[in-house]
Amino acid sequence: MAEKEYREKEEKEEKRTEKEEKGREEKWRSDPINAVTWAAVLVWLGLILLARTTGFMDGYDWWDPWPIFLLGWGVIMLVQAVVRGLTPGQRWWAPGNMIFGFILIGVGLGLLYGWGFIAPVVLFAIAATILFSAFVKKK
Repeated sequence: MAEKEYREKEEKEEKRTEKEEKGREEKWRSDPINAVTWAAVLVWLGLILLARTTGFMDGYDWWDPWPIFLLGWGVIMLVQAVVRGLTPGQRWWAPGNMIFGFILIGVGLGLLYGWGFIAPVVLFAIAATILFSAFVKKK
């Protein structure tokens, strides 16, 4: 009897695991915007690391790879937010992605140029995003 219960329990666990794996795969396939965004971020990081390794940007005073990476990642997130905002059924993600993009851009610019002017501008951009998203229909 215990062996039968053990087999039934294992079968239920296998079915649950299969269902979770299908759910992840369907989620990934149903959100190609996210896949393209992460691919773009990885390509951007690869380009930054390649430029650093080869010394391609060494002659420029403003060249610091990590703030430049954060700036590019922020721009990619803003582009994703705009695409999501224009895609029906995806608009609920757009304000969060836009805020994250502004934060990344703010941190990148703050590391490059200092926080005095950058922090208030980023805070205003985040506040404007929140206000705008309050008045736009989500679907």
